[in-house]
Amino acid sequence: MAGAATRSRAGRRRLASRFSPRAKLLPLASASLRAYRLPLLGVATVLAVAAITNWLTAPVDLLPSLRDGLVEALGLGVFLVVAALLLAALWLLAGAPTPGWPVLRRLTGAVLWALFALGIAGLFRPAWDVGDVDLAATTVGGDVGDRLSSPLGAVIMLALALSAALLTAPSLTLRGLGATLGGTAAGIGAIAAATAHLRPPMLSLRLPGRSRHDPWDHSTRHDATAAADADDADAIGLTEDDDADLFEADDDLAEEDGADSDEPDEMALPPAVDGRTSAGGWELPPLSLLNPDHAPRNRRDSERLARTIIETLASFGVDAAVTQINQGPAVTQFGVEPGWEVKTKLVSLRDETGRPLLDDSGRPLQREEEVGRTRVRVSKITRLANDLALALAAPSIRVEAPVPGRSVIGIEVPTADRRLVALRDVIESAECQKALRNGGLPIALGRAVSGKPVVRDLTRMPHLLIAGATGSGKSVCINSIIACLLMHFSPQELRLVLIDPKRVELTDYAAVPHLAFSRVITDADEVVTVLAAMLTEMERRYLLFQRTGARNVAAYNAAGHPSGKLPFWVVVVDELADLMMTAPAEVEQQLVRLAQLARATGIHLVIATQRPSVDVVTGLIKANFPTRLAFATSSATDSRVIIDHGGAEKLLGRGDMLFVSSEGHALQRVQGTYVSDDEIAALIDFWTDERFRHIPRPTLDHLLQEAAAKQDGESSEAELPVDTPSPGERDTLYPRALALARDHSRVSASLLQRRLRVGYPRAARLIDELEAEGVVAPAEGGQSRPVLAPETTVESR
Repeated sequence: MAGAATRSRAGRRRLASRFSPRAKLLPLASASLRAYRLPLLGVATVLAVAAITNWLTAPVDLLPSLRDGLVEALGLGVFLVVAALLLAALWLLAGAPTPGWPVLRRLTGAVLWALFALGIAGLFRPAWDVGDVDLAATTVGGDVGDRLSSPLGAVIMLALALSAALLTAPSLTLRGLGATLGGTAAGIGAIAAATAHLRPPMLSLRLPGRSRHDPWDHSTRHDATAAADADDADAIGLTEDDDADLFEADDDLAEEDGADSDEPDEMALPPAVDGRTSAGGWELPPLSLLNPDHAPRNRRDSERLARTIIETLASFGVDAAVTQINQGPAVTQFGVEPGWEVKTKLVSLRDETGRPLLDDSGRPLQREEEVGRTRVRVSKITRLANDLALALAAPSIRVEAPVPGRSVIGIEVPTADRRLVALRDVIESAECQKALRNGGLPIALGRAVSGKPVVRDLTRMPHLLIAGATGSGKSVCINSIIACLLMHFSPQELRLVLIDPKRVELTDYAAVPHLAFSRVITDADEVVTVLAAMLTEMERRYLLFQRTGARNVAAYNAAGHPSGKLPFWVVVVDELADLMMTAPAEVEQQLVRLAQLARATGIHLVIATQRPSVDVVTGLIKANFPTRLAFATSSATDSRVIIDHGGAEKLLGRGDMLFVSSEGHALQRVQGTYVSDDEIAALIDFWTDERFRHIPRPTLDHLLQEAAAKQDGESSEAELPVDTPSPGERDTLYPRALALARDHSRVSASLLQRRLRVGYPRAARLIDELEAEGVVAPAEGGQSRPVLAPETTVESR
């Protein structure tokens, strides 16, 4: 009975507790507190921040020693602690999410930035009061900032700033450090190059030669960038060795170009250095006149595009792999190797007795067996050019199938960070030095899609035809060719004949001493006479070769004849279409004859046109100009007229061109060199400097007069004895010369020769008589003379 009573009382107590109000409210209150404890803590922290702020700023006597101690230690930085508490309150109100490593890393960086700010603030002592503390006696950064602003603290501050930057923005910090180190190295190299001529000769012989490495090959990268590149390579499915092979696809060509690396180091030095001298007292321009351009290559973007190409081809059922990535200044060429098309069939599985094996549902088990494989057709990849352009978000791509000399298909994609190619970088390359050592005329064309410099010897071309639409970079290319020649040759080694019917492109070179004639030819009617003069000079040189037994200009100059060396002649025609409109038959005949015969005499032609039609670039001209440059054209027809192939219509313009040489029929895509107007002006100022005034500059205008006289049926002045005046008598043609002077503001001997149909000696005597009578000004550097008294009539004596 006692046990039963006890169990009955216990049951009543459990029943009473189950239905009591206290049993219901306490668990509910406990759950509510657990659910809202973080927001409540956040609200409490906000109230604490408000109280602390009021305690710091208001004159409250609560714990004044603690407040003064904090202000003296941290200065205004004490409010950074208040800001940190406020951030903690916001974190609690947001639910206190677990911060990951990026958040903790940035918070740590923020703390280091706060300490760095205390050090900067420690340099200032304003007359401010915080409570009872005078910051003029302490600092804005308190005692901590005062110690950090000391000499030893400056080192600590630098370490704090670097650590904080690495924690908050590691990628940007590493790139900034790389740019700083690269700029410092470039500055040291420039100073060393500028002071190289100051070293004693004995020491300079012991110094190693300049490295032949390509200034565009920036293989050194920071760890963070290298790690990102490795991640992208893994995403494409490449190993570390494969990733390196992608960007070293031109190693075999580099080894061929560097085959002469065993030569003495001094031979590897670029010729364009300060203090270069030439024959006849001439000096050559220094490299400092040209602007350098060393731009790094963005490998990560190229690897992303490679992955897109693989995925796009795979989506169309084409198996392929990107095995090479050649990065150029304007385009990136991806070498795509076609995969395999595998043919398979299903084969039933059988047991040892030959009976088919069945699965649980009674169906026969089968396996796939390969029965054959073939290479993916090249046409399957080339047909997807537009689909690849869409996937790569490129305006257009060019597919080269296959790349000459390599078992890959080249897909050329425009780069997002297109950059200019500086003329100086190409001139400094080993290819240019090799051409100079071989006694040629190197011209810097630009850089290929692989980034390698493209330099060609004009004596091996031996002539160059340039064509392209307006604004494609044709005139810039001509200026780069002329600037490259002016950088390497003096007037005794090179003579230029510049023909500019447009009158605005080449007239700036009128003052350089390299001109064979006294001016730039701008009159289209005079071009036939100029080309005739060139033919006369060519025939004269062949007569010299016949007398001396030389076969070409190189053999003649090597023999060392008493008459001296023959200079190279380069004839530059800026617009062929205008000349073909003026006198098509004569111009074509003369150009073709020069192209056929003038190579051995050292005369070379560079002809450009912006209208590549068949009536301008005729078949006869194309046959004698095997080396051609095609800039961007408006149609595929124009491209075929220039280079016998399509593709120029897909070029990007602004110096993007296709180059076909006489040494092979393979097209090469090149980004042309760029030379600015300031660089051209500096180069012209160098050659027209006063220190060269004492050197004679004979012009060959008499060749023009002889050619004009020959065209007019007058071979020489000796054929007109009746018009030859006696000593002391005035020429009978003087009144006509005076009338001609009245009609012009400037006159020259060539003008009188053409209008009066006389030879050069007689025209020169007429100019002398006009000068003696005060009609024209004295001669100035072989140019035309201004008319001083055009309205004055001088009576005949």
